[in-house]
Amino acid sequence: MEPEQERTAPSRVGLWTIARSWGRIGALGFGGPPAHIAMLRQLCVTRRGWIAAEEFEHGIAATNLLPGPASTQLAIWSAWRLRGTAGALVGGLCFIVPGLVLIIALAALFLTGNPPDWLLGAAAGAGAAVAAVAVKAAVDLIPASWQRAGVRRAARCRWLGYFTAGATAAALTGPWLVVVLIATGLIEVAVRTAGMLRTDRTGRTGRTGRTSAWPLLAVLPPATGGLAALIWVALKVGALSYGGGFVIIPLMQTDAVDRYHWMTDAQFLNAVALGQVTPGPVVQTIAVVGYAAAGLTGALLAALAAFAPSFAMVIAGAPRFDKLRTHHGIQAFLSGAGPTVIGAIAGSALPLALALQRPWQYALLAAAAGALFAARRGVVTTLLGAGTLGAAAAALGLPLT
Repeated sequence: MEPEQERTAPSRVGLWTIARSWGRIGALGFGGPPAHIAMLRQLCVTRRGWIAAEEFEHGIAATNLLPGPASTQLAIWSAWRLRGTAGALVGGLCFIVPGLVLIIALAALFLTGNPPDWLLGAAAGAGAAVAAVAVKAAVDLIPASWQRAGVRRAARCRWLGYFTAGATAAALTGPWLVVVLIATGLIEVAVRTAGMLRTDRTGRTGRTGRTSAWPLLAVLPPATGGLAALIWVALKVGALSYGGGFVIIPLMQTDAVDRYHWMTDAQFLNAVALGQVTPGPVVQTIAVVGYAAAGLTGALLAALAAFAPSFAMVIAGAPRFDKLRTHHGIQAFLSGAGPTVIGAIAGSALPLALALQRPWQYALLAAAAGALFAARRGVVTTLLGAGTLGAAAAALGLPLT
């Protein structure tokens, strides 16, 4: 491996170079955000020396403060750093499109026509493992979030309260999860602001910062149906997925299955599994929901609505990322919302598990949990293994629906 470069980026990197490099990452980026971040860093810092190592780390920190798919936003930011707005658009699109094309093709295969039983079995098997994957995603996020809470007992008690609120909301309340997320963020802002007022001996409150009103779009009345409803659901997914792609599951499930009846529970599980085993960001799961709602047009509109906030926030905010990372209000809001998101990811496992229809799927769920936690297998490997066992179950004549 070449030594890391610390020089600054060249003034202009060709758009074709960005398209080719980011497209390659989008096509090969199996494994979710950790793989995407590692590949972007290897390209931009280690191999090409386009971005200094410290600056890249700052980019990771800043994009993780934004709502939406963090690894996608890091890809957009990295390309913006090399070629401005044009680079951000080209790099972001080339990162997203390969996985999007694949997931739409798979959605067409699963949701239309008459796929063979072995393929339906593979989908049912992979879908059975999704609840275990959700728990694993939450468990992996807990240590860093717990450490950020600090050592004070009050802060850790609030962390546990936020986590519990998120888990309960995701498991029991469906669409009210977003209200809980916003509430916990605002509670933490209030607590920290009060603490600053108590410790400021000069009597000056200073600027404590204001949290963004952007999340409040989640509590506005939803659209009644049709393409407007689909765009609304996708916009919520893209704008409110704090903490990584898996938090979109409780945000989507109630809308896609219960409110608008675009999909069955089994189809939704298949959609989540497809989002995990295809390259690119997990948020592309929304394209499967869009396909179920309105075919190819729905898939493309849903993807556009889900990713548009990421492009807008990065392009508009990239010059101010240093201030964003130190903004008191944003830091406080995310300190409350972060544990809530992790709890929501864990809590989403309950409705996902209850959506399973056959006893053999529960056996696969248990096997997937063993693979993830005991054998320490990767998510993609576990889902592919569960899909293989599901295909075998179909071949043995076990019921699929």
